[in-house]
Amino acid sequence: MKAFVMKEIGRVGFMDKPVPRPGPLDAVVRTTTALICTSDSHTVKGGIGPRENLTLGHEAVGVVHETGAEVKGFRPGDRVLVGAITPDWGDLASQNGYPSQSGGPLGGFKFANIKDGVFAEYFHVNEADANLAKIPDEVPDEMAVYCADMLSTGFMGAEHGDIPIGGTVAVLAQGPVGLMATAGARLRGAGRIIGIESVPSRQKLARLYGADEIVDFTTEDVVERVLDLTDGQGVDTAIEALGADATFQTAIKITKPGGTVSNTGYYGEGEFVRIPRVAWGVGMADKTIRTGLCPGGRLRMERLLRVLAAKRLDPTPMTTHTFPFDEMERAFEVSDKKLEDVVKVLIRF
Repeated sequence: MKAFVMKEIGRVGFMDKPVPRPGPLDAVVRTTTALICTSDSHTVKGGIGPRENLTLGHEAVGVVHETGAEVKGFRPGDRVLVGAITPDWGDLASQNGYPSQSGGPLGGFKFANIKDGVFAEYFHVNEADANLAKIPDEVPDEMAVYCADMLSTGFMGAEHGDIPIGGTVAVLAQGPVGLMATAGARLRGAGRIIGIESVPSRQKLARLYGADEIVDFTTEDVVERVLDLTDGQGVDTAIEALGADATFQTAIKITKPGGTVSNTGYYGEGEFVRIPRVAWGVGMADKTIRTGLCPGGRLRMERLLRVLAAKRLDPTPMTTHTFPFDEMERAFEVSDKKLEDVVKVLIRF
């Protein structure tokens, strides 16, 4: 089969690999649709260390090709979604209620980390009964594939933010995860949502997904503007969706005492992120900092698919570019270099 791989740090390309075979509890999926993620760029740049001929990608849907002898809930021909995070459900972290954190230094983040990812004609899924979900007939592939990571991670930002009904929320950065955090905040009952974003096309999408106000950090002071919008109080919840020291510090500054900073950002460089001392109440402002990794698993994916089937959300306006798998190198360049006002790149197999 053909696979798109990280040949070494800074270099990608195609290569041929054998079609994987499933273990007794596993499955092999024939890929039909995938999305490129900024995390793929972080990986290629060395974010998780050197890798040689590692198949990239962690967002995909497809059709079950083969199942292991012990798989009970799926059979060849089933149309399925697999989460970007595929936990080991027997791991102690999973048993402790944190399944995304199971299975290694980056938790259940296996694809394009400790095993080949999904940018291939076929890919392997561990513990299929727990990590696959059947896609409802009414949900198309190009919509379902967003559940693998963007919906799951963005919604996690809202869920971890402890948003009170009618509460105030600021989402820092309106990339795909931030946009879905904005949508998640609306679904969670936020009364006022402030999107922090400078790119006009992303500002427009932020309003589509529920932002009531847009703050452009290139033209105004974010902290001053958010405090003005909240009568000097700050927000109940700040969701950091970029992964940068500056935005993390801003999130602390704009969160009211007793509020929550929910972090979804991937910090791909730098040794530290800093907490501004005074805005943190010199350690005594009762501000909660909550972090998390994209939740995975069958139950999570089924719930997200239910949101789409019920037409409560359509993530497909984020798809700005579509390429066939044969043009993966160009597709990756567009995503990696943020060309052509890209938001999200979809790949068809």
